Amino acid sequence: MKHSSEFSRTQRVGEQIRRELADIIRREISDHRLGMLTISGVDVSPDLKYARIYVTILNEQSGVKETVLHLNNIAGRLRHHLSQRLTTRTTPRLQFVYDSLTEDGNHLLALINSVQT
Repeated sequence: MKHSSEFSRTQRVGEQIRRELADIIRREISDHRLGMLTISGVDVSPDLKYARIYVTILNEQSGVKETVLHLNNIAGRLRHHLSQRLTTRTTPRLQFVYDSLTEDGNHLLALINSVQT
C-alpha cells in the first residue's frame, strides 16, 4: 500500500513544482531567451531528489535546443526560487527536457486532416 501513497505524493509535489516554476519563470525571471514556453509536466523521483521538467516551446525562433540548454544553465537559480516556495524538506534538482508530444500530436492531426480532404 505504501507504493500508491508514494506515487500520489510524487504527483502532488510534481504538480506543485509545475505551478510554482511557471509562476517563477513568468514573474521573477525576466529573460528574453526563454520566449514563450509552457511547463507541460513534471516527473519527480520517489525520493524527491530529482525532477524532470517537460517544456513545450511556442516561439521556436529562439531555438528549442538553445532554450532547453539555457533552462538547464539557470536551473540552480530556478531551484533556489523554488526552494523558497516549497514546503518539502529538500528541493529537487531540476532537469529540463523538451516535450515533443504536443508537437507530434499537432503533426498527426495535420496529416489526418490532409488525408480527409
